[in-house]
Amino acid sequence: NVQSSTDYGIMFQYYPAYLSYPTHTDDTLAKWTHHNGTFRAKFLKNLLKAWFGDAANAGNDYLFNALPIRNGTHNDSLYVMFEKAIEGKMKCIYVCGQNPQMTNANLTIVNKGLKNLNTLIVQDVFVNETAAFWERPGDNPADIQTEVIFMPAASYLERCGTMTNSMRMIQWRMKGPDPTNDSRPDYWICDKLWKRIVELYKDSTDPKDNTIKLLTWNYGDPEANGEAYVENIMKECNGYDLKDGHLLRGIREIRDDGTTMAGMWIFTGVYGDGVHMAKRRGQEDNGNMGIYPNYAWVWPDNIHMLYNRASCDENGKPVRPDQALVWWDEAKGMWDGYDVPDVGDRTQGPTTPGGQKPFRMNGEGIGRLFAAEYSDVENGETRDHSYVPVDGPLPEFYEPVESPTKNMMNEGQKTEFNPCVIYPRVPELQKIGTPDEYPYVLCTSSLTEHWCSGTITRNIPYLNELVKEPFIEISEQLAAKIGVRAGDRVRVSTTRGAIEIKAMVTKRAQPLTINGVETHMVWMPYNWGFKGLSTGPSGNYLTIDALDPNVQEQEFKACLVNVERV
Repeated sequence: NVQSSTDYGIMFQYYPAYLSYPTHTDDTLAKWTHHNGTFRAKFLKNLLKAWFGDAANAGNDYLFNALPIRNGTHNDSLYVMFEKAIEGKMKCIYVCGQNPQMTNANLTIVNKGLKNLNTLIVQDVFVNETAAFWERPGDNPADIQTEVIFMPAASYLERCGTMTNSMRMIQWRMKGPDPTNDSRPDYWICDKLWKRIVELYKDSTDPKDNTIKLLTWNYGDPEANGEAYVENIMKECNGYDLKDGHLLRGIREIRDDGTTMAGMWIFTGVYGDGVHMAKRRGQEDNGNMGIYPNYAWVWPDNIHMLYNRASCDENGKPVRPDQALVWWDEAKGMWDGYDVPDVGDRTQGPTTPGGQKPFRMNGEGIGRLFAAEYSDVENGETRDHSYVPVDGPLPEFYEPVESPTKNMMNEGQKTEFNPCVIYPRVPELQKIGTPDEYPYVLCTSSLTEHWCSGTITRNIPYLNELVKEPFIEISEQLAAKIGVRAGDRVRVSTTRGAIEIKAMVTKRAQPLTINGVETHMVWMPYNWGFKGLSTGPSGNYLTIDALDPNVQEQEFKACLVNVERV
């Protein structure tokens, strides 16, 4: 799921636990530390110890130079990946549990990129639109030379593991039925694949192959005991004390001298002292605050409410006694509460330097009204470093790249949209629509019955009975304007493509008045494609793939369209 996948490092700019991926300016551990601070360098060393074991030590910078380095001036996000494939710079893509031929905006670029690959590997529960992109209606498979390999994966119900919700709660999920036919759990597939890769490289003398040869992989046999295998991965994420072998109890036990290892510092404590905290199901809620401290485990350190020190005044007393989370207990000489106090040292009182840092994960130790570059220096070295977002220290409103109106907040700028946004990146495939040709605003999202690409939900018959096909919601006023009744087919078009779909005329959609002009907004789900038990046109052939300048998030919620009766 989203939270746990980002925790584990799915984003191109981060390693697991949100440690920055080394770039061309970080060719040594010392340089990486200078840019990211000693606070995070400690956790990177522990990650390297988890990956490389005894081979990683202070004398060789914990094998930092065995890590791949990316060009920090490049955008290596999912969207740019397919643009590079079109250019011939990306030859192979391995897609696991995702369906970009459905979920990316501007699907034409995805399709062209997939057609230009040498090899595509897809690991999923069902053969989805990405795995079968060469079957897309209107395409001739004989013209497509991409080799496609499909790895049948087990459903999440058919394997054990963890799921982490957006409040960072890690919950153990028990295995249900056995996987069907030839499908296997993701961890089984990855284990077999990795062991074959190691076998291929075992005799290599090329220094760059040391990354593969030196990596540890001591989780056991996933076929003999899948639960033990997954739990061994969890233990490595939790971390060990390499002096006595005990599983670390919390972040406070992590050291930076090579005597501990922790694959994911934020998870340290989830298996503390050998207790599988994610399996806990305690129902106690002593403060009636909805904390339930003994139900599963929340990273970091089972702190449910981050920065809860800020709920107290300068003397450590709750600002709202009737909603007390934590407090300074004078009698005990420590911070206490219904939640785990979010302080560096629970014995440091509210008037000590440590007790006066309610936002301790910020370099400044305090909250921020705006983002400023800041270095927290400790013993002559940067302990933590804060950066300014690409588009400035304060949030500022801009119109979307495609908008029905002018930007009233920033008149006179070079563009109506955020000037830090790079768009178009591929001009011939990313033309910007204008309101004279495309007068309506399209918003998209999922349905209750169908989620994301529909790979799972559109293969469940009773969900298809509830909602059997996609549709577009339009207001009664727009329906009257274009001569459409409920159930009529309409053509929806943008500069990127066009689809035909049924109209749902509803009071739920209402015209907006924007800068004094009546503007119609329409909505449709994006969950349909050409595979599965229920098929239909994909709304993401219409959506725009403009990306925000900081984290490369696509602009799904607004683009210009035209709607015409067929």
